[in-house]
Amino acid sequence: MTPPPAAAARLDSIPMPVPEKKQQARRAPARVDHPFKGIALVLLSTIFLGCSDVTAKYLSTSLPSIEITWIRFVTFALLFTPVMLPGSPLHAMRTERLGLQLMRGAALLGSSLFFITGLAFLPIAEASATGFVSPLFVTALSIIFLSEKVGMRRWIATAIGLTGVLIILRPGTSAFHAAAFFPIISAFCWAAALILTRMMSGREAVLTTMAYSALTGVAILSVMVPFVWVTPSWTAIGLGIVIGVASTVGQWIIVLAYRYGDASVLAPFSYTQLLWVSILGFFIFGEVPDIWTVVGAAFIVASGLYIAHRERVRRAQLLVLEERSPNP
Repeated sequence: MTPPPAAAARLDSIPMPVPEKKQQARRAPARVDHPFKGIALVLLSTIFLGCSDVTAKYLSTSLPSIEITWIRFVTFALLFTPVMLPGSPLHAMRTERLGLQLMRGAALLGSSLFFITGLAFLPIAEASATGFVSPLFVTALSIIFLSEKVGMRRWIATAIGLTGVLIILRPGTSAFHAAAFFPIISAFCWAAALILTRMMSGREAVLTTMAYSALTGVAILSVMVPFVWVTPSWTAIGLGIVIGVASTVGQWIIVLAYRYGDASVLAPFSYTQLLWVSILGFFIFGEVPDIWTVVGAAFIVASGLYIAHRERVRRAQLLVLEERSPNP
């Protein structure tokens, strides 16, 4: 799946590691307050991410989802080859959290694979809207794995988001499709990947994390793809490369965007991805989102925005407490 931009941007919060005393530590570029530039970058990223999703849906009519995902991750890995080559100025494969890196890569793979599988059966607007529930899963998982305290208002926002999912899926009615669970599982996998990213915060570099995610995905899918292999046409290979490039570039643009503005400012613009996929879905597949998808998406977006706001408030409160704490 193409992760929600606001969530994907958290990768940029991981400081670069200090490899050795003799080498100068790599540091992420300093954050600059330039919200309009950040907004422009977020809007640009949604175009890349939306095109990636639409291309994946188009390709799902001729290739199995495992094969599509394999091509995507191979492209992803090739783009990060300079990071993996010893002696390269960008080499960043040294890690202190190999187990977490591999688990994050597997979770990211699951997110992509389940989302692309769902696209083969569902209208793209419905799948994309459902996939935006990942912040709700992050809220729940952060309690278990990060020991975070979640207030009543965030739980209410989570409940509202889940209500939006039920509105879109309409279980128990003729409109319900079992494939609707795939985007939900995809969102859960992405939430797990985000939690693992937080657990590595402060020790692993962005390039390291992305490189290991690419390698993990390629390794796992290379074992699976022979069992479902369909010889792709050159057109299909080209479209698969488009998916890999567009999704990787889109996510990297997000990382850049969040160096120029706060999540509370930029997050609302990330949901324009729903607009792009709806427009492209109409012109390419003739799909028109029904009223239930629109209403459910509104619930999910409102919930996600409020959770992002509460996280901003919580971080601000923690900073105040740190400033008030006396020096040891």
